[in-house]
Amino acid sequence: MASVQDQLEIRFRLTDGTDIGPKSFAAATSVATLKESVLAQWPKEKENAPRTIKDVKLISAGKILDNSRTVAECQSPLCDIPGGITTMLVVVQTPQEKEKKDVDKKKQNKCVCVIL
Repeated sequence: MASVQDQLEIRFRLTDGTDIGPKSFAAATSVATLKESVLAQWPKEKENAPRTIKDVKLISAGKILDNSRTVAECQSPLCDIPGGITTMLVVVQTPQEKEKKDVDKKKQNKCVCVIL
């Protein structure tokens, strides 16, 4: 049986300031499992809901979390207080938004030369 230290309380903060949770997760839980939990608990009345875990980015302590890592690997020793609640930011980025940003980047990459 997992000890209390192996369990983490995690709250997911949406971009509009509302929260999902807090909910208890084992330290061995993968980030992909956290994203699946966010998808399952996503408020139905919210617009811009993610469809898959690929549309969701979780940010903790200023870092985007990788799906293959566990919660324990992503913990920051400076920010996480034992017995406290960890807040992770949830950012939704659909494939259409990614394509739009790529097109905007291509437009911005123009070289201008001035000969005096």
